[in-house]
Amino acid sequence: MAKHIAVIGGGASGLMSAILCARAGLEVSLFEQNNKLAKKILVSGNGRCNITNANLSHNDYFSQNPAFVEYALREFGFKAFEKFAASIGLLLDVKEDGRAYPLSNEAKSVAKIFEEYAKSLGVIFHTNAKINSIKEFITKYDALIVATGSRAASHLGGNSDGEEFAREFGHNIIPAYPSLVQLEIDSKFIHKMAGAKVDGEVTLFINYQKELSAKGDILFTNYGISGFAILDISQAASKALLEFSHVAVSLNLLPSLTQQQIASHVSTLTKELPHFTLLDILVGLLPLKIAATILDFLKFPHATKAKDINTKTAKKIANCVNNWRFEIEETHGFRHAEVSGGGIDTNEVNPKTMESLKQKNLYFTGEVLDIVGRRGGYNFAFAWASAYLAAQDIIKK
Repeated sequence: MAKHIAVIGGGASGLMSAILCARAGLEVSLFEQNNKLAKKILVSGNGRCNITNANLSHNDYFSQNPAFVEYALREFGFKAFEKFAASIGLLLDVKEDGRAYPLSNEAKSVAKIFEEYAKSLGVIFHTNAKINSIKEFITKYDALIVATGSRAASHLGGNSDGEEFAREFGHNIIPAYPSLVQLEIDSKFIHKMAGAKVDGEVTLFINYQKELSAKGDILFTNYGISGFAILDISQAASKALLEFSHVAVSLNLLPSLTQQQIASHVSTLTKELPHFTLLDILVGLLPLKIAATILDFLKFPHATKAKDINTKTAKKIANCVNNWRFEIEETHGFRHAEVSGGGIDTNEVNPKTMESLKQKNLYFTGEVLDIVGRRGGYNFAFAWASAYLAAQDIIKK
């Protein structure tokens, strides 16, 4: 008689572990709290699903115990996932930087293929199935996989259920924090630029010390800043805020030009176009909303004629364009985060099997663990790999 396995969570790692167990002939019941599966897959990558990355390393992950991911990524890395995906009809499009997307370029395709393939293997789906405790639940099955995800994207069902399940068996929980998330700034100038975007560089300062920099788009919003460059520094910023550190950013809105080049450009135009206003000169470099706000920030009248601009003014503008500093008040919260740091302490989970070291036949996979990756498919990569290890151990048993 086939063993009966339960999976709680119908996201990436839940579906993958259910498929692998069912493919090996085990009976699998999957419980999903939402009315449909794979909600986070559907919105990933702006609907395109950055499904994994061809260049995987433990250096792309953050945790109290970052070495935890090494075995999983070695056992079920990019090539192994690519082979599995092809076996279920899902072909990948790998970009030059290593990011991989479904060839269809559509997250819906990924969700549908995973769900339909699982159904074809006989996986029994229970949707709208909210599990409140696993103490008794686990006794009904030969093995239980907790793949509930994290608190991120609460509007899609993100919550702390997995942490609570782990606590039932005495597991330690690392405090959770939002990651790949927008940052909030308390400034009377930010909202004036809402909707404006530049391809710039952001530098993060923690307790007044430079922590890291990232290049990419910077999008201004009513509450603060967003964009890929901001998401790339958000893990470190969010963790620092959790620890009550002072967090600030420096925005370089024109990284292709030095301060000297910007100041020289402004000074040159004051001579060549004396009837231009200061705002006219700046909008040749930056979006109108940003140019106008910089002048407001520096308390320079927009209508100042070019002929009245001196070298000192040009230098102040250049410094602001290349090094505009803001203090970060908070992240934009779990609801808006793509993923979450913190979670179940990995020191209490077997890195080769994902089995709890406190309770036999209880497994944790994916984002419920204290593992969070960079932007670029790394979080999905760990979801697939951790699910693979859990399934393989259950199959062997």
